[in-house]
Amino acid sequence: MAPDESVVQIEGPWTHRSVHAGGTRFHVVEAGHGPLVMLLHGFPQFWWTWRHQLEALPAAGYRAVAVDLRGYGGSDKPPRGYDLPTLAADATGLIRALGESGAIVVGHDWGGLLAWTMAVLEPKCVRRLVTVSAPHPLRLRGALATDPFGQLKASIQALGFQLPLLPEHLLTRRDGRRVGRYLDEWSRPGWPEPEAARTYREAFRIPTVSHCALEYHRWFGRSQLRPDGRRYARVMRTEIQAPTLQVHGALDPRVLPRTAQGSSRHVAAPYRWRLLEGAGHFPHEEIPDVFNQELLGWLADPEPDR
Repeated sequence: MAPDESVVQIEGPWTHRSVHAGGTRFHVVEAGHGPLVMLLHGFPQFWWTWRHQLEALPAAGYRAVAVDLRGYGGSDKPPRGYDLPTLAADATGLIRALGESGAIVVGHDWGGLLAWTMAVLEPKCVRRLVTVSAPHPLRLRGALATDPFGQLKASIQALGFQLPLLPEHLLTRRDGRRVGRYLDEWSRPGWPEPEAARTYREAFRIPTVSHCALEYHRWFGRSQLRPDGRRYARVMRTEIQAPTLQVHGALDPRVLPRTAQGSSRHVAAPYRWRLLEGAGHFPHEEIPDVFNQELLGWLADPEPDR
């Protein structure tokens, strides 16, 4: 029997609530007071990926809000709207619905691609930008075309996601075992712990989550040659004006470090690159103490130019 949305209502030193933005209901998890830090998760996860930061950021004087993105966890799961411009509108609408005009935006994986997009389409809403395991979308697009034995090979699962119906079935059968396999293959040896893997597997089996999550990949892949994809690529050439921290795991087999490097060419503001040794695709979970030190140190720096 498939689990319901209650499986993402995990207790901790935070508060769960629903916030409406742009006609869509989002499940958010909030802790602390101070400048708003919006935390955007990636695939195949949900808000809980930020559990360590939901403790570290409030302790440092920030208001941390982790979101279940459209189609995930306890948020609405509409049949469409999984393109990056729509997702960026979701996130900026959430910032305003939370009573703020802007936020520090931290995004991992798909949440990172979304964060880059927000910084271009809604620059006034992004006060600082942190991307984790996520190259600039144009950098990723270019690497898929020019690095067939590197990034294209590393993205082979995403190519398979373009098929209809079958990928959803494969991701959810046998209690979501393939989700656990992806987490294991993309991370450092020894992570995730069995309990964490079970949590993600259960959350991915919530009805329609697997389909919605795959629609992100399908839009990115299929739009490359469509007018909407070409429009998106043209807009994303705009230089980013928000101070930017880009964090990447040195062992990441999902998004190669050489793919992520070079994203600085799209940033006109102060930019800092950090390659974290001993981490794979999920550095904020695999080595949270190291990640939090980098994040909080950069946020506390009034001139983050190196």
